[in-house]
Amino acid sequence: MSQRSCLSVILAAGEGTRMKSALPKVLHPIAGLPMVAHVVKAAEAAGASSEAIVIGHRAEEMREVMAKFSPKAETFVQEERLGTAHAVLAAREAISRGHDDILVMFGDTPLIDAEALTLARLKLAEGAAVVVIGFRPPVPNGYGRLVEKGGKLIAIREEKDCSEAEKKITFCNAGMMAIAGKHALKLLDAVGNQNAKGEYYLTDIVEIAGAQGLDVVATEASFENALGINNRAELAQAEGLWQQRRREQAMLSGVTLVAPETVYFSYDTEIGADTIVEPNVWFGPGVKIAGGAKIHAFSHIEGASIASNCDVGPFARLRPGADLRNKAKVGNFCEVKQAIIEEGAKVNHLTYIGDARVGAAANIGAGTITCNYDGYSKFFTDIGEGAFIGSNSSLVAPVSIGKGGYIASGSVITENVPDDALAFGRARQKTIPGKGKELRERFASAAAAKKKAAE
Repeated sequence: MSQRSCLSVILAAGEGTRMKSALPKVLHPIAGLPMVAHVVKAAEAAGASSEAIVIGHRAEEMREVMAKFSPKAETFVQEERLGTAHAVLAAREAISRGHDDILVMFGDTPLIDAEALTLARLKLAEGAAVVVIGFRPPVPNGYGRLVEKGGKLIAIREEKDCSEAEKKITFCNAGMMAIAGKHALKLLDAVGNQNAKGEYYLTDIVEIAGAQGLDVVATEASFENALGINNRAELAQAEGLWQQRRREQAMLSGVTLVAPETVYFSYDTEIGADTIVEPNVWFGPGVKIAGGAKIHAFSHIEGASIASNCDVGPFARLRPGADLRNKAKVGNFCEVKQAIIEEGAKVNHLTYIGDARVGAAANIGAGTITCNYDGYSKFFTDIGEGAFIGSNSSLVAPVSIGKGGYIASGSVITENVPDDALAFGRARQKTIPGKGKELRERFASAAAAKKKAAE
């Protein structure tokens, strides 16, 4: 298998009108990744070294997305919608290069996994010319049936064309198939359009191959592997199934999920063993968590790196560029963006740290903010090792607080603070005896007059 070359042809030209969206159907995300990119990843995991994406609707947008997630993939435009075989032949140039195996897949089946594709390729290696991937849905109504005889697949029969006996078949067509590269173009070019819609159906190659004396077989995949997405309800169903898979994988690898059904992962979330994740935590793209961390409830994390034994939340938000080093703490109602929180540093509550470094063992008091943006540009705040920032302080960047520096509570700091210095940056307090009572009486009188005038 490892010596056999493989091309995946992924059909992604449909408009997906039932999604009721301006976005092409196959670009709708599952776990933060466009569903067509899930299909590409599955093909790559099954050994496909080349990808041909057949596109049509909003072709430029499709190219931009594919360049981001699969830069080596080639795109081919299907100018007219004349059926699935016609769509595959849009990638004729790629197919003609002589790959051993051709995987034909659909961009709207994001839950297909490498195992199902690898099994189909194995059958090609054993001599089959065509391998159809089938599945057994809970209710087969509406699906094409796979008609087998003597261990061979002899036809794919659409339900409307099935005999009463064939309607009882529960083994159905998932749409995906593998074709031996040496036969692919000959079989595809033999497909005609003598049918009610005048279209070229990929399924016809089963009978064409059989008539030429070539072996055609079917393999079986799970129902969820074959799940196609046509509307947003099915999109949500696929998201749920993907999340269920990922949660189980995490738990089996040593991660504790206190309430698994409430935790949401992204396609690329990395999370180490002995990490504990409490309920209602959302991981966006680009999160890496080393072992032994604790993520408390209702935290929202994306684009962040969390080292061993860190403590996050509850109700914490880590935005892209947040980098928590060993034993760092980011507590409740704190936000960290594009900032390093070094070993043992504590950002405990009600705090914003952006475009900054918080040195090892530093302590950031409640209500502290780094004022990093002047409306036009971002500026950096550097907080030294062991520094203490008092509650309700504003650090106006660019500014640095030296090692061991101490900032008095309620300060606005606009100048650098040397190592071990104490800095105050607040107005002098003034107390006027009796003035509070005078103000209350004045405000009460004004309110009463306003109410009387309204009456």
